[in-house]
Amino acid sequence: MNAIPVLPNYINGQWYTSSTTEYLDVVNPATAEILAHVPLSPASEVNQASLAAAEAFVTWRRTPATERVQYLFKLKNLLEEHLEDLARTISLECGKTLAESKGEMRRAIENVEVACGIPMIMQGTNLEDIARGIDEMMIRQPLGVAAVICPFNFPGMIPFWFLPYAIACGNTYIIKPSEKVPLTMQKIFQLLEKTGLPKGVINLINGAKEAVDAILEQPQIRAISFVGSTDVAKYIYSRAAANGKRVQCQGGAKNPIIVLPDADIEMTTRIAAESAFGCAGQRCLAASIAVTVGEAKHTFTEAIAEIATKRVVGNGLDEGVEMGPVISSLSKQRIERLIQQGAAQGAKLLIDGRNPQIAGYERGNFIRPTILENVNPADEIARTEIFGPVLSLINVDNIDEAIALVNSGKYGNMACLFTSNGAAARKFRYEAEAGNIGINIGVAAPMAFFPFSGWKDSFFGDLHGQSHHAVEFFTQTKVIIERWPNEWSRQF
Repeated sequence: MNAIPVLPNYINGQWYTSSTTEYLDVVNPATAEILAHVPLSPASEVNQASLAAAEAFVTWRRTPATERVQYLFKLKNLLEEHLEDLARTISLECGKTLAESKGEMRRAIENVEVACGIPMIMQGTNLEDIARGIDEMMIRQPLGVAAVICPFNFPGMIPFWFLPYAIACGNTYIIKPSEKVPLTMQKIFQLLEKTGLPKGVINLINGAKEAVDAILEQPQIRAISFVGSTDVAKYIYSRAAANGKRVQCQGGAKNPIIVLPDADIEMTTRIAAESAFGCAGQRCLAASIAVTVGEAKHTFTEAIAEIATKRVVGNGLDEGVEMGPVISSLSKQRIERLIQQGAAQGAKLLIDGRNPQIAGYERGNFIRPTILENVNPADEIARTEIFGPVLSLINVDNIDEAIALVNSGKYGNMACLFTSNGAAARKFRYEAEAGNIGINIGVAAPMAFFPFSGWKDSFFGDLHGQSHHAVEFFTQTKVIIERWPNEWSRQF
């Protein structure tokens, strides 16, 4: 039998075995197999990585942007060459299907491609003769050391909302992957190493709360990005901001989709099912509530129940599987408890996906697609982020009631409308209080050349990940006003 590997950290261009004596098991959620042991690195190793990154920044910031992006061009090609292996690793440790994992890495690569345009999108502005003989300009300069604290649900993609922009802008970087899914980032750092990036520009620290708190406290770290639950986002945002750091924190969600009577039901149902049950519902843009308007209740309810029942659940690496497990046994227990609570509060369990038997994977963390009908909007099941393959159905009389329901929630990550009416679509995108809006789209995930938005308790900060927001987040502006008197100017 092969020995279970102990994962190293990557600091200042070298792989290091952590000094810790505490480790967690990295577990395949479909099989319960232990894949690796991940160290709970102490604060001293975060400090070590921060100092290495700070030292590397002195030279890296002076490297021309046109040279910095050459490493990203190399990385893009390496990610393309190893896409299949990276996708399999994501499926192995995260549980999602191979197709979903490939899609995740495709979006990661897309962000690298966009960041390769830094020589253009990082440019400043200037104006001659703001007064006679005086010119003014604004330039963008890197911050220094930045860090990201990553979630479990997209181990390959989410770090790339930030990493390529940070280093292309001239910053140095530290990644702390989720301790639940650290294997993908191990392989990505092996590829980053092959690009020839200078020592200290990128660093990898495995760990849990002690490592996170060290990142929040470390004075060398100037900016922090985070994606995860709202409670943790609030904690990270408040502590990091109190320490004078620039912070962007993506929090939780309770994403509604609205189905009008004039929607194409076949298309709507197919898209809604993929949104609610894709990635086992473990994504921040998963549909969690379907609000049917008027007569749409009957057609949509029947159609979504049928497609949910037929969805193939199993190991994401097996051919034909459409939905994998949730990340852990604790997540499974929490989701099933919320389902039971919803039923106890009066919702009808139209489809009950609890405790399925998946042949050959009896130890896996599986829940089949679940649908709760006639959910009361005031109940906890309609307000709590479930983060699992559970869809709640609510019916209202008109679009105004539907929009009011959308806007009454504390989250504002995504809201979608299904309709064939252009006026209704405009009204919805104008009035819905969410940062990502979909019209006949079930997962309104922005392309890499747009920022990943989010409102209310779904986001804390001012600038989001991806695109121009990422460039603005990882740079600080400097305004220069200058006069150069000479013989020529004194003639005027």
